[in-house]
Amino acid sequence: MKLFILNIKIALESIRTNLLRTILTIFIIAVGISALVGIQIAIESIKSSIDENFTSMGANTFNIRNKSSSIKIGKKGTKPKRYASISYSEAKRFKNEFYSTSSISSWASSTATISYKSKNSEPNINITGTDENHLLTAGYKIAEGRNFTFDEVKQGKHVIIIGEDIKKNVFEKSKAIGKIISLGGNKYKVIGVLKKKGASMSFGGDKTCLIPLTNARQYFGFPNQSFTISILSSNAEKLNATIGEAVAVMRIVRKLKPIEEDNFEIIRSDNLTQVMLENIKYVTIASLLIGTITLFGSAVGLMNIMLVSVTERTKEIGIRKALGATAKVIQWQFLVEAIVICQIGGIIGIILGIIIGNLTSLVIGSNLVIPWMWMISGVALCIVVGLCSGIFPAVKAAKLDPIEALRHE
Repeated sequence: MKLFILNIKIALESIRTNLLRTILTIFIIAVGISALVGIQIAIESIKSSIDENFTSMGANTFNIRNKSSSIKIGKKGTKPKRYASISYSEAKRFKNEFYSTSSISSWASSTATISYKSKNSEPNINITGTDENHLLTAGYKIAEGRNFTFDEVKQGKHVIIIGEDIKKNVFEKSKAIGKIISLGGNKYKVIGVLKKKGASMSFGGDKTCLIPLTNARQYFGFPNQSFTISILSSNAEKLNATIGEAVAVMRIVRKLKPIEEDNFEIIRSDNLTQVMLENIKYVTIASLLIGTITLFGSAVGLMNIMLVSVTERTKEIGIRKALGATAKVIQWQFLVEAIVICQIGGIIGIILGIIIGNLTSLVIGSNLVIPWMWMISGVALCIVVGLCSGIFPAVKAAKLDPIEALRHE
């Protein structure tokens, strides 16, 4: 142990003697480690942000909707197979019979215009008829005001909940709650404003208006209108089981025989999350490759520095051998020196990586991350790099003849 500590002191003294070369090598190592740690923190932050965003959209929810037409190939050529729309009565029966929290909604318009006094919104507002559970199953939150009541939905009251963008465009800085707006030739009282979901979601959540489902059926209804059922699972672990039970209940509601295929489809909210996280894996692989290449370059640079150091300190090695130092002691001296240089670069790289990665977390609004696994991995990697780059110079130093070394000038 004393010999190891002594070797560390000698290594630090050697670093001070060859400061410029050592700093350059430490910098290269720090860049490689900071790339590994920083990118991994950024990736973890992005994953966390994706999970949070999709949870806010209802990551524990799934939708039952009318099955899209499919192409059936037969003797007479291609023929589209049409499926019956999910009627309001079927959706209502499912909601009453299924044990988990569920809501019924229906698309009303995607080209609506909201008017208040002389201000008009753009004609791209999404209008959705919903019930009192829709905010919960769709992952919406109220920023101002309140949700629909059961009586408002049942009686088809002229009340509306608007998105954040609509509030900014139509009401600007004034309060929206309690104001009367025009929509589709009817007057609606604003009772709530949805919390902003953010443009990054790209789902038009901030340009959405919600009105009671009964009201939407009365003023925006159309023949063969299909209704969507949204179900909230108690937690993510029970999601698959809840889907299976919902399918069984829906088959009963739709009066399907055991041999008949489902004429409805399940849309999971976490499908897109899985696709995005799958693509992030490629970014992780790329970052590992970049970091590895950088560390390989730093290992070559460190080996060159150590070889130069052996040449410059040949006389010193000869004196140490003359005083009784064995080849093993000399070998360990140079190995420890290479490891110390790598560890200094690694520590600096880890600190830089944490700063860079968490700055990314700050920008995307995610939580701060302390990557203990990557910090430990970085330290271990630096030891490996130090050993690989220091072994050849150490062996060369250990094999020097003491007499020839003492004669070296």
